[in-house]
Amino acid sequence: MTGPRTVTDRMGRFADEPEEQSRPLTDRAPVPIAAAERLRAVPGVRDVVADVAFPALLPSGAPVTGHGWESAALRPYRLSAGRAPQAPDEVVLSRAPGIAPGAVVRIQADGPPRAYRVSGLVAEGPPAAFFTTATAAALDGRPGLADALAVLGDPDEDALRAAVPGLAVSAGAARGDAEDPAVAAARPDVVELSASFGGVAAMTALVVVGGLVVLSVRERAREFALLRAVGATPGQVRGRLLRETLRVGAPAALAGGAASLGAGAALHAAMVREGVLPKGFGLSLGPLPVLAAVAATLLAATATALLASLRVSRIRPVEALGEAAAENPRLPRWRVVTGAAFLVVGLNALGFSAGATGPAASVSIGGLVISLIVATAFLGPLVARLGNRVLGRAARAVSPVAGRMAQHAAGSAALRAGSLITPVALAVAFAGVQLFAQSTVAHAARTQAREGNRADRIVAAAGPGLPGGVAEAVRRLPGVTAATPVKRTTVVMAVKELGEKNLRSLNGSGVGAGAAETLDPGVSAGRLGDLRGDAVALSRDVAGGLGVGSTAPLWLGDGTRIRARVVAIYDRGLGFGDVLLPRDLVAAHSSSPLDDHVLVRGRADLGPVTAAYAGTRVLTPGEFQAGLSQEVRLQGLVSLLVVAAISGFVLIGLVTTLALATAARRREFALLRLVGATRRQVLRMLRLEAAIVLGTGIAAGTLIAAVTLTAFAARVTGLPLPSVPPLACAAVLLGVAGSGTAAILLTARAVLRRRTPPSLS
Repeated sequence: MTGPRTVTDRMGRFADEPEEQSRPLTDRAPVPIAAAERLRAVPGVRDVVADVAFPALLPSGAPVTGHGWESAALRPYRLSAGRAPQAPDEVVLSRAPGIAPGAVVRIQADGPPRAYRVSGLVAEGPPAAFFTTATAAALDGRPGLADALAVLGDPDEDALRAAVPGLAVSAGAARGDAEDPAVAAARPDVVELSASFGGVAAMTALVVVGGLVVLSVRERAREFALLRAVGATPGQVRGRLLRETLRVGAPAALAGGAASLGAGAALHAAMVREGVLPKGFGLSLGPLPVLAAVAATLLAATATALLASLRVSRIRPVEALGEAAAENPRLPRWRVVTGAAFLVVGLNALGFSAGATGPAASVSIGGLVISLIVATAFLGPLVARLGNRVLGRAARAVSPVAGRMAQHAAGSAALRAGSLITPVALAVAFAGVQLFAQSTVAHAARTQAREGNRADRIVAAAGPGLPGGVAEAVRRLPGVTAATPVKRTTVVMAVKELGEKNLRSLNGSGVGAGAAETLDPGVSAGRLGDLRGDAVALSRDVAGGLGVGSTAPLWLGDGTRIRARVVAIYDRGLGFGDVLLPRDLVAAHSSSPLDDHVLVRGRADLGPVTAAYAGTRVLTPGEFQAGLSQEVRLQGLVSLLVVAAISGFVLIGLVTTLALATAARRREFALLRLVGATRRQVLRMLRLEAAIVLGTGIAAGTLIAAVTLTAFAARVTGLPLPSVPPLACAAVLLGVAGSGTAAILLTARAVLRRRTPPSLS
């Protein structure tokens, strides 16, 4: 039995149809210990254990979780030596080197370290320290309250709910969320992140697979023309193409689906190992997502093949060979209209992002990049012709003969060049936007944190946190002008996005006295000094229509709902979180009262404080900033891993597309050889043609990434320009250009290596 684990409210997704939304809580809501008596009266209940859990620190610096001894039966922990604690100064510890029954150890909870005699040891389970019930309640600091009431026996769940209304009953697998709220808190973010990247991956796959199928159908136009000339009906041509697509696509899709299970397990392991996900976050693998991905891929491939075959299967048999002999230079009207429509959608998203902030701006920018990539796919031949005009002149300047041949080859097959440009632009745009959006956010967060830090030094925690007395001890030292304790938290608040309010979990901090002297979050309205009582300061990204003096309903870490008075609006939300609250308010509604760090203004000797409290260390602003940078990098680890996986898929599609297109030109290469061109001249022409086509695709992708990242930097991070690491940018461009060039030239070398030119018939 626990307190509520989620916050639920009705939000107006649409003006006349509000929907119920919920968000998980990051802290345990306390439950009254007195409720245990009512639970014991329920039939089937053998006993009820009131479990309290609080962080503690051993002299070695190792963190442990403190409990009352009765909680040992829940795992269960069994004594391997000694006996249970009986006196207030006795403790049972997990077995560790150098600790034996009878030894005296100093354990720190929410106060200076105190001496306890080890009465016993337990050998199994996570590191823990067990005290008497009274001592554990005193160290926990919440008299009459517990983190959970553990029911032993086999009672009816409905009877338990009726006995203690308002408390949550967790049984079976659901107990995991009650035991570790971090798992439940991480789940919605992981689902949202997976859905976001899943959508991008699906769009990318459709573009790549669709481009490959269209190119394959176009290169086989002569074969289909022959079938029509010898009497095949349009339905027979289409049926053959669809069967071939399914025959090739089904095994490939199933193999990719099976590989995705291993990739998912590897990604989960990496996220847990790096601390991005809590250790209790389990892995769930099943066949349904794989089957859905296989079905979507095959459906997209067959639909694209059907659309691509319509024209070649409809022409008259007597015209079939003539139609296949030369490419129609005109772009179909439906492609122009569709591409222009997506271009307009992208420009509208750009205009909207210019006036939006925070989550709304991020959503509009995501729509911007997708719209521009799809528009490029439809208008690829027009982009290819434009690039051929510009880069073709440069090719002629490098080599008049081979350059003219390359420009003519690229210009006479604009549809083919457009199909090649699309995956190139997609690879550059996708990798650039995803990678450099992360670097831009990280740079903005570091910049805002650095510029807003007024502290001379920071007392940080090497363990689970700093006791509340650390800030007061620092404040009493000679030379200290201000000492501000900071405690991180997560609150739930309704945030206005795209005209509608949605419940969001927001990162924030509780800050103590002297905050105006030790930190500067960029207050644009109000005063940070008024942050006391039930007051709140909000970043401009989540403030929406709220201003100074307004009331902001929000839920604290343990689910307590307050109507906070807005006393300040600030600009540096990436560096300080979206919500600032009084430290005492946050600590009173948190599972642990420990602070994360203390900002110190002044040049005092902090040695007495670090000597008195275990697990404390003094950092310079630069060292503290390095730690924050590492946290930001870990937060972006998932995005980087997923970006790497999708970028790898895009590059595979790019190489396959270019190799297929090059191999299909063997008749063209044979004709050049027959009229006197040498193998070296053909390869030189192909190198220059590759420079034209790949250069055009890279330029289109770079333009899409530049427009998107500039809008993202301006509206989401407040920076005038995005942060683009030169080495990473060079790696993206060289990776795309190098793999594309290799695919063209290696395939061409293999085709030209034949001694006898293929027949031109």
